[in-house]
Amino acid sequence: MAFGQQSGPPASASQVRELLALLKGAGHTDFREARGPMGFTQRQAAGKFTRDEAAGFIDRLQDAEFDGEAALGLPASKRSGTEQLILRIPDEQLVTELQRRGWTVTRP
Repeated sequence: MAFGQQSGPPASASQVRELLALLKGAGHTDFREARGPMGFTQRQAAGKFTRDEAAGFIDRLQDAEFDGEAALGLPASKRSGTEQLILRIPDEQLVTELQRRGWTVTRP
């Protein structure tokens, strides 16, 4: 197999469309912009995936939506100032502050 070539059958057009829609829902504009946060290769950033790769990324993004997690790899430029601040605060400090305010906090 030559360098940069896919190692399986190409993803269907519907898989690529679904993946792009999920990425847009996660705050990305296109495959290239999501390359770093999602861990795409240069080939994948150009929108070229194998069926298995596309299925894996689709599952990963759908699981994140279902679990209520923050959008995967949302770029810092798309996060609010509060979200950026909270991400820098250690977990223990957040727990302490929430408990001080009367919240009950349990580890996931």
